[in-house]
Amino acid sequence: MKKYAFMLGVILVFMMGWFFLSPLAIDETVNESFDFVGADGAVDLDMIMAMPVGKRELMKGKIMQAAARAPDQAMRDDMPTGGPRVVSSGTFVDADRIHKGTGRAILYALPDNTHVVRFEDFRTTNGPALVVYLAKHPAPASASDVTDGGFVKLGKLKGNVGNQNYRVPAGTDVAQFHSVVIWCELFDVLFSPAALIMQ
Repeated sequence: MKKYAFMLGVILVFMMGWFFLSPLAIDETVNESFDFVGADGAVDLDMIMAMPVGKRELMKGKIMQAAARAPDQAMRDDMPTGGPRVVSSGTFVDADRIHKGTGRAILYALPDNTHVVRFEDFRTTNGPALVVYLAKHPAPASASDVTDGGFVKLGKLKGNVGNQNYRVPAGTDVAQFHSVVIWCELFDVLFSPAALIMQ
């Protein structure tokens, strides 16, 4: 009987160890496109300027090629301007020596008056039960900065590596929130904040 209890204990410890430690060794990669263009397919200047330099140059080349193939037309004064608009952006930083983060967080206003947070060139330390918050604190450095100041949950972190999008809940006053936070719900631990700067 003691032998079975011991074996059960070993299996239980192994399973708990795997649950808590495996995320530290395993990356979950996501690469979502940004498909939130306006109804007319327009992509505005703010969106292009928020792109990393390499992507911006690639976009510039595509636009120039399309323009070269297009027939000459007189410019209209009433051309639509209905693409996503950058509201604010920031860079992910390390919360401490163990919990690290890099990449950009960009808050977009969409033509339908909703908002999306986009991560680009993103990477953070993986962990259990990671979620994404919009936090009111402008530069959270501790758990209390996040929880005491107020936050809105955007959802479960889709992956600890790669480009990804998170819709902001309808009715959220984004002007009240000044950072994007990667947060461990299981242990209430800050993994990586990005202070948002208005554009």
